Amino acid sequence: MSFSETISPLLGRFALSWFYGAGAYNIVNNWTHLSQQLAAKHVPLAPLVLVVAFVLMVMGTYSLLVGYHTRHGAVLLFGMTIVATVVLHDYWHIADAVARRAEFEIFSRDIAICGALLLLIGMGCGRFGWDNRPPPKKAR
Repeated sequence: MSFSETISPLLGRFALSWFYGAGAYNIVNNWTHLSQQLAAKHVPLAPLVLVVAFVLMVMGTYSLLVGYHTRHGAVLLFGMTIVATVVLHDYWHIADAVARRAEFEIFSRDIAICGALLLLIGMGCGRFGWDNRPPPKKAR
């Protein structure tokens, strides 16, 4: 296995962890504003949705960061991201061309992130992750 094949999954996991960790931090710091934005999009029980999103982001971030149950964490983040993308970034309903383009760019970014999560679901954490640690040695 080449160096790039060994290190790329680790760096990819770190990048996704940073993205979702920053999102979780944003939820905590902008709770009221985000609740209002969700309510404006007609999301029922917006504060509860934010709590669920926060918990999923924290769990998924930890999972990807250390490579612990990476596939499970990636599935959680994939499910949350695909639902949020379709519900919150529905660019096809926007009449203003500039606003539609901005929403389309966010929609496209989120779909690309879902693609990266699908790669992690399929391939796992890579060489450097808790999932691939050597088994403990048995005492004789």
